[in-house]
Amino acid sequence: MATMANIFQDLQAMSFTTTAALGGLSLLFLFSIRQIISSRKRGYSELLHVPVVPGLPVIGNLLQLKEKKPYKTFTRWAETYGPIYSIKTGASTMVVLNSTEVAKEAMVTRYSSISTRKLSSALTTLTSNKCMVATSDYNDFHKMIKRYILTNVLGANAQKRHRLHRDTMRENISNRLHAHVKDSPGQAVNFRRIFESELFGISLKQAMGKDIESLYVEELGGTLSREELLKVLVLDIMEGAIEVDWRDFFPYLKWVPNKTIENKIQRMCFRRKVVMDALIKEQKKRIASGEELNCYIDYLLSEAKTLKEEQISMLLWETIIETSDTTLVTTEWAMYELAKSPKQQDRLYHELQTVCGSDKVREEHLSQLPYLLAVFHETLRKHSPAPIVPLRYAHEDTQLGGYYIPAGTEIAINIYGCNMDKKQWESPEEWKPERFLDEKYDTMDLYKTMAFGAGKRVCAGSLQAMLIACTTIGRLVQEFEWRLKDGEEDDVDTVGLTTHKLHPMHAILKPRN
Repeated sequence: MATMANIFQDLQAMSFTTTAALGGLSLLFLFSIRQIISSRKRGYSELLHVPVVPGLPVIGNLLQLKEKKPYKTFTRWAETYGPIYSIKTGASTMVVLNSTEVAKEAMVTRYSSISTRKLSSALTTLTSNKCMVATSDYNDFHKMIKRYILTNVLGANAQKRHRLHRDTMRENISNRLHAHVKDSPGQAVNFRRIFESELFGISLKQAMGKDIESLYVEELGGTLSREELLKVLVLDIMEGAIEVDWRDFFPYLKWVPNKTIENKIQRMCFRRKVVMDALIKEQKKRIASGEELNCYIDYLLSEAKTLKEEQISMLLWETIIETSDTTLVTTEWAMYELAKSPKQQDRLYHELQTVCGSDKVREEHLSQLPYLLAVFHETLRKHSPAPIVPLRYAHEDTQLGGYYIPAGTEIAINIYGCNMDKKQWESPEEWKPERFLDEKYDTMDLYKTMAFGAGKRVCAGSLQAMLIACTTIGRLVQEFEWRLKDGEEDDVDTVGLTTHKLHPMHAILKPRN
């Protein structure tokens, strides 16, 4: 019995010793973590604080942004306060980045700390709470849907499969322009009306497998024409996306009604939903009949088993609006700049003649056409389709450009400011494609400017944008001499917060021999 008692006492002693040891290790671990956190905070506290643009009490700098061209105001402020500074927009603090160096740091090096999107009320509703590749937070859902769109629509292999649509588009544009010159010689042509219609056709073919001339929508009480479909799915939504709701700047006043904007956005969403539902219904009938096509809806219905119907509808719609809009902005501005600059237009024409001869320019020619690619990149630089990246916010303390960025800070990356930075670009206000012929630039590099972003959220549609825009620009210059209609040169105003040309470009065409 004594021996058993001794053994029991020894076990108790061992248990106590083990417990004490584990407790000591736990305390040591917690102390180490606390030291690391304290050290990190001390490290951040030793950083400089971001320069502040002076503003007014409560509203901050909102009145200084009333011109609705914030990217230009941000760029002007950068000349005074430097490439990174903070402003107050009502209740929020926003840090604005205006140089390529600090923007890339945010998009690449510090991405894990600021990967969360901050959307306006209008965009939150229009994107079904971030249910899109372009606006979703960087998470498993984003990775999955980006993989889907690259596999079937935007990736290199997908673009090869969709090549026929782009070739058809160029032929259609050429035929329509030649018909205009024949029927209305000497009269200016509305380039946007033709190009926008053809881009919409490509977007429908990629998303639904075929172009749509008309569609019956029961909820809207009738049949919509192709032009009406374009308005509902693209033009109206782009208008709604730039709506500014003053309550976004004062979250504590969200309870105050703003029915004008709320009803407008809800009406847009309803019309889009019923049109998309009708389009999907028609394509489901086709699939059920045994007709399969190389398009996004067939792929999603087959592969995306975990997605809800609303999510599939939004992903299909995303390919339609993004194909129809951003490439339009770049191509229209490129043709405007070329029509305004006969010297550069002649240089491009001679390059096309040297490389292509009597052949029509094709995608295979692009690697041999450095000046055409320079025209594309210079247009992206000066007229970036997305002048400000959709806002993000820091979900933990971090640093940018050597400055301390506290958690909760909103981050605005001013792409326009990066591309107009006088420290990086000589005479940035001038359109000079020649700047991209410098040997330091890779001919086929898509990321010469910040227009397509950088890092994990780099634009998924960059390859498609280049293929469509470059070959279209080349074909248009091959076949016609372009000059602006009288008075058109000074018509450079843009739509609201975007760089979308306010008025369509009107040009007078002369067929080349």
